Amino acid sequence: MRTDLFTDPLDGLDEALVAVDAFDRVLVSGLLRPQPGQAAGLAGLADAVVGTPLASLVAEAVDKAAAGAAGEDHFVALAAARTALMGSVHDALTDRVADITGRPRAERGTPDPETDAPGANVLAAARAWLCDLARAGWQGIDHELVAGAAPVVSAMLPDTRLRRQATLLDGFAAELAASCPGATLDRVPERRWADLWTRALLLTLPGAARTSAPSTATGRLLPLGVDLQEHATAVQAQVHAVFEPADGAAPRLVRAAVSAPKPDTVVGAGLWQLLRPRMSLLAAAGEGRAMELDAMPVTPEGDLLWDDERARTGEPADPFATARVILSTATDPVTAPLDRHPARIAVPVFLEGYATEHEADGPLTFTVAGHRLAVDADRVPAAGPLTPEAVVASGACLGLLRWDAGEFVLQPLAVETTVRKKTVAVHAGAWAGGTDDKVGARAEKAATDSVAVLRERAGKLLRA
Repeated sequence: MRTDLFTDPLDGLDEALVAVDAFDRVLVSGLLRPQPGQAAGLAGLADAVVGTPLASLVAEAVDKAAAGAAGEDHFVALAAARTALMGSVHDALTDRVADITGRPRAERGTPDPETDAPGANVLAAARAWLCDLARAGWQGIDHELVAGAAPVVSAMLPDTRLRRQATLLDGFAAELAASCPGATLDRVPERRWADLWTRALLLTLPGAARTSAPSTATGRLLPLGVDLQEHATAVQAQVHAVFEPADGAAPRLVRAAVSAPKPDTVVGAGLWQLLRPRMSLLAAAGEGRAMELDAMPVTPEGDLLWDDERARTGEPADPFATARVILSTATDPVTAPLDRHPARIAVPVFLEGYATEHEADGPLTFTVAGHRLAVDADRVPAAGPLTPEAVVASGACLGLLRWDAGEFVLQPLAVETTVRKKTVAVHAGAWAGGTDDKVGARAEKAATDSVAVLRERAGKLLRA
């Protein structure tokens, strides 16, 4: 592993992000009556794409937007330019990750042609609402403007082909509604809302959501670790794994995710009760076992479309043995064009032989071959036995290499540490399939009691 590349600067990366940030500030005040400072931010976006196929379209859009006369096509051009810049940052970072790990990368495929364009009218309505948002700006949002998304989302949801766009639009509108009126906001999440706005706008274009048809995977799946992501009303577990095809082809990195709605009273280890019945892979990952797949659908981006009927539990498989023997030869998946964003980078890596530094109330870092790597211990979930203290005491770590706040960071998924002179593995997803651990069992029981009470109350409401 080329650890010297963790901190080696990337040409052009800072400049691209400066242009993005300048455009994001433009959206704070909106483009209904743009000010001179906003014109400068727009011009920076146009300058950043000079020499690309977008140059002339973006230049025209910038002129119109600076004059307060931008139409839908102009807003789409601005969104495309911003997305292209973030995509270029993503590509530079993933190329750097490939240099760090030395692993091969899969080749990008061509999306299948779309036979029809679903929901053209409702997508046009969504596009019009998003353009109105850009004109108003984040400081100009109010409940009336944000409520304009509700009928659009309602019209999208019955069509499964538009479910992706509907979910994004609904979530974005909910965030904006919780922040109304925008004029009273002390702090605006500029990058996040601009990310959501540009993505939502581009997904309203015909063919933007096209993907390549999934293939099938038959062979052995070796889990590496589980990344648990919790929200107040939802929870998702994503299992990262190495897949060994039965036909002897090269191993590849894949993911399998499962999500579930949750009440805010279910937290910690109780979250697994919501997820476990939906995907058998969680139990296998928690128990340290492989799974045998039979024609499991898999996207070109390496996402398994999980179906319990196409999987069965296999032999014991130690994730650390998998990492030491196979991980370095596994092919990294590609990223879909519209998903190219630095926040999407989450690459499984294995480190050992590092020194740990952790000052009181300070950041945690690993020093590997003389080079420092920040460790994001805050991402370690409370729904497992892995703790920041175990990470500090570790000698080997399986984790996800991410990029955050201008630097590479490591999110631990599992560590090897020494307990009573014996090497012990501690996994964030160890309780995914159930546990005899006292803390985990107590949390599971509390969650069971909470869910039982909620079901009883729901039943009474329905009967009433």
